[in-house]
Amino acid sequence: MTDLFIPFANPHAAFALRKEEILDSVARSLDSGQYILGPEVEAFEKDFAAWLGLEHVAGCASGTDAIELALRALGVGPGKAVFTVSHTAVATVAAIERAGGVPVLVDIDASTYTMDPASLEEAVLYVQTRCPDLTPAVVIPVHIYGHPCDMDAITAIASRHGLAVLEDCAQAHGAHYNGRMVGTIGSAATFSFYPTKNLGALGDGGAVATNNAALAEELAALRQYGWKQRYISAVPGINSRLDPVQAAILRVQLRYLDADNDARRRLAAVYTDKLNACGLILPQIASWAAPVFHLYVVRCQRDRESFMNFLRQKGIGTAIHYPKPVHLQPAYRTRILAPTGLAVTESIMDELVSLPMFPQLGAGDVKRVSSAVLEWCRLGA
Repeated sequence: MTDLFIPFANPHAAFALRKEEILDSVARSLDSGQYILGPEVEAFEKDFAAWLGLEHVAGCASGTDAIELALRALGVGPGKAVFTVSHTAVATVAAIERAGGVPVLVDIDASTYTMDPASLEEAVLYVQTRCPDLTPAVVIPVHIYGHPCDMDAITAIASRHGLAVLEDCAQAHGAHYNGRMVGTIGSAATFSFYPTKNLGALGDGGAVATNNAALAEELAALRQYGWKQRYISAVPGINSRLDPVQAAILRVQLRYLDADNDARRRLAAVYTDKLNACGLILPQIASWAAPVFHLYVVRCQRDRESFMNFLRQKGIGTAIHYPKPVHLQPAYRTRILAPTGLAVTESIMDELVSLPMFPQLGAGDVKRVSSAVLEWCRLGA
């Protein structure tokens, strides 16, 4: 294998580029003497809310916690059905169950891999007519790979059936749907700041964003034992607070997020141009979408393992997002409700390959990856 390795993702590259600013921010946080919540977290919440164009952000310990907290603030508990996709990180479903809700999984669109509104409607009707012990409560559209869901269609269905809409924006910081930033369309939105995300910390972190003041107040209490008065739990809560050191780092990273997203789009355009006739199925962009390419995912319909091994031998890292949809994973296989069937989800699962994608990736690196992909395609032609 060549020593000139191109990793699939490289959060250290952003740190190296901004090292002095980040270390200064960490020192400022440590010197403050406030190590739980405090001014760094408050400042990041204010900055991120302003960037989103929303009124309220509540930082928490992870993106998974963000979903759980948001669901609990929206009233989800036992007997409440929460609709989402199986083609997602397992965190989405795990958080639903942690909140006490019942996951109901729906299929995805074959082009964008995001929630299929028709499958959602069918699943809601199924629960309403066939599941007397369940009350439809919330839909979680997942803006997978940085591509927005069809939010007009989803919010229309939610409105007809009295569902709250909680956007999962873990992979889509800065993506737009019909000119509106994702995370600003539903009742609330959740974000992950895992290091590889478009807005990444150097550790774990998450947040919930909303324009609803009452919901924001509930979130602030739930993330800290349900306190609305210190040491007095008004409601049962959990301990999930954004670390101030990570908040300080995120304040630095946020300043570069728009430029980083632009870089991802440019790199994606190079991939698409170079690989347009290679035989792989490339990412499709809906007419209403301005994605941010958290991932650049192709579908390899011919011997995916051989393809990934070939790239590895060329010094190119790849990944699979995700090897198995949630409903086929051992922990969930026999107990997750998927009333519409998940034919599209299952049809793509053995074909997905994520090519290297991060803002500091050079255009020359993308061309090298593309050349290797084209070579593999020619060998198999």
